[in-house]
Amino acid sequence: MTFTNESNLKFEDISSEAIRTYEWPNGAKVIINEPLYLNVSKSGGHRLFDTSGTSHYIPSGWNHLFWTVKDGKPNFVK
Repeated sequence: MTFTNESNLKFEDISSEAIRTYEWPNGAKVIINEPLYLNVSKSGGHRLFDTSGTSHYIPSGWNHLFWTVKDGKPNFVK
């Protein structure tokens, strides 16, 4: 899948993550498998692109963010 960014936003490579999960205070969760690129806006929103070619927007205000990395990859990249 090709990532094309024409937004002038800077995206960071987070391809070492296997799974990224956002959790809100009410218990709602969003799970993103194989995220590739991340942009965090000034307001705290997250824009992500994953290996399936899906673009995601996660608004700020989640309660818990966690991820699992691929074997042999760093746990923190930024």
